[in-house]
Amino acid sequence: MGSTLVDDFLKIFQSELTKKLLQHGEKIRNRPSRMSRSEIITVIILFHRSNYRTFKHFYLNQVYKYLQQDFPTLVSYTQFVKLQKSILIHICAYLNSIKGKQTGISFIDSTPIAVCHNKRIARNKVFNGLAARAKSTMGWYYGFKLHIIINEVGELLSFALTSANIDDRKVLSKLSKDLTGKLFGDRGYISQKYFDLLFKQGLHLITTIKKNMKNKFIPMMDKILLRKRFIIETVNDQLKNISQIEHSRHRSINNFMVNLIAGLVAYCHQSKKPAIKGLLKSQF
Repeated sequence: MGSTLVDDFLKIFQSELTKKLLQHGEKIRNRPSRMSRSEIITVIILFHRSNYRTFKHFYLNQVYKYLQQDFPTLVSYTQFVKLQKSILIHICAYLNSIKGKQTGISFIDSTPIAVCHNKRIARNKVFNGLAARAKSTMGWYYGFKLHIIINEVGELLSFALTSANIDDRKVLSKLSKDLTGKLFGDRGYISQKYFDLLFKQGLHLITTIKKNMKNKFIPMMDKILLRKRFIIETVNDQLKNISQIEHSRHRSINNFMVNLIAGLVAYCHQSKKPAIKGLLKSQF
């Protein structure tokens, strides 16, 4: 992915943002940095699409050595890290502009985002008051939860970040506010209250059931799609192991968010995403 898409979007976004700030009477400090915002965002996205495990090694060994022609105004690694804080709102807006289209079939799930090793929880000061301890299927961790909704072709439709100890059901309404059709989730989303709320907006929540619950009749196609929930687990796996949205080296909350959003953007730009093949939409 070149910087063209990002650059074209930011030209429009920055213009609209400036107008809104002026309308609200807010002062605008628009001192240009050596690298443009689109260049900064593009470099970060390229890292999340590379095979490098740390941004520092990517910047020094790849960008600095081989991409000087593409980014003629490169700054030092230390300066680049400082510049990241200036593009959070811009990269969030860009992610919102490239999300997928709803198809009437969607899947919801959450995944833990640990911010430090368990042995270092007491020493971690960066996320005081924001991160929390919680237990996942892999054990206890300290950090957040990333909640995502995707469609059947693996496109990201919606996402939210919460503290690790927040109940998955509490973000259901906000996360799915613009969706209709059918939403498939695991038993962690069982709730008559939220089922009724979503049903009123035209969204049918379908979940697996607990062992002590009676079996309810559901159409065969819905049963098949419930079994296809592995698609969203595959997406979560790719977000962590390919797009690298999780690591324990963060030194600021702002850069943690930039890293997470850039990983989601990198995933959205993947040419091949996990998908359910051979799905007959006429069944819906």
